[in-house]
Amino acid sequence: MIIDVSYWTRVLKNILYVVLLLFGLFIALHLSIFYMPFLVAFIISLMIEPAIKFIMEKTKLSRRWSSIIIFIIVSVLIIGSLAWILITLFSESSSLLQGLNNYIDKAYTQFQKLIESFQFDKIHLSNEILMVIQNSTGNLLETASNWLRNALTGLINVVTSLPSIAICVGISVVALYFICVDKIYILDQIEHHLPKVWVRKIGRHLRDLIHTLGGYLKAQATLILVSFMISLIGLYILQFLGFKIEYPLLIALFIGFVDALPILGSGSVMVPWAILCAINGDLNLGIAIIVLLIIMSVARQILEPKLVSKNIGVHPIFTLIAMYTGFKVIGIMGLLIGPIILIIFKNIFASLIDQGVFKTIFDRK
Repeated sequence: MIIDVSYWTRVLKNILYVVLLLFGLFIALHLSIFYMPFLVAFIISLMIEPAIKFIMEKTKLSRRWSSIIIFIIVSVLIIGSLAWILITLFSESSSLLQGLNNYIDKAYTQFQKLIESFQFDKIHLSNEILMVIQNSTGNLLETASNWLRNALTGLINVVTSLPSIAICVGISVVALYFICVDKIYILDQIEHHLPKVWVRKIGRHLRDLIHTLGGYLKAQATLILVSFMISLIGLYILQFLGFKIEYPLLIALFIGFVDALPILGSGSVMVPWAILCAINGDLNLGIAIIVLLIIMSVARQILEPKLVSKNIGVHPIFTLIAMYTGFKVIGIMGLLIGPIILIIFKNIFASLIDQGVFKTIFDRK
């Protein structure tokens, strides 16, 4: 048997290339979590870059002064909003945590009434099956209660860790200033300290990755912020009008989180909420929630084509797989991080994917 040394050498090189890229991506992801304040500053800088360019064009000011003007406005908005959010979150989370058992009991009672309203005799369900349904519901509510209690406790712990929050926010604000004001200088310094071969080969892929991933994060962050603000303002208006909405900020945050998840969207929260309100007899609140959802959907449909210039080219089934994988590996935040990692994979391995991964590695040329 004759072994084709050149063929297997090429295969091993390709495999080593993929392994090194995966290892580099693994390190980069861990570094991005470690240096989260700088990543946040980078994403915010992408969002405010159009405003800086607008000031430069309209006022003929230099980039430095245009950046300083926008930076001051954004910093005041961020710090003021964070202060209000932290105070309100602590208040709402503490209140919800204290009354959580009452809410779970009410939910179980409502479910019991719902079961009693069904005519199970017509479908011939035995008492044993009804008991299983009731016990399963009780276990589900207990699990949801424990998860929500842990989440609220963790949220309160985060809110009360003011020194850590202050340090992270302070570093993010300072980093945002330097990224905005000295963007060109920073890029020049990075290129100056890297070998020219790296700049030519890696620089092109890095620019493409920043353009694709940065554009995606910028667009999604803007859309989530819009959905969050519309839902928050809408819920406070409904509360002011006399509707029974006890925790508007927590609900708006949850809607914003779900809206950030690909495939799902805010409707997966607001439609069931509206239906439950209608079932419980508060039809006006159910209609108001649907109207708020329509307003959010219209705003998203108007903004999305302008913010997302093109499709990232990932089929929904692969996005769903990425979300599930992220959830199983790192928990609830994996639902957000999974699709982002998928986009990074697609960008880094674009040539391999286009040509066929295993075909490129193992085909004889």
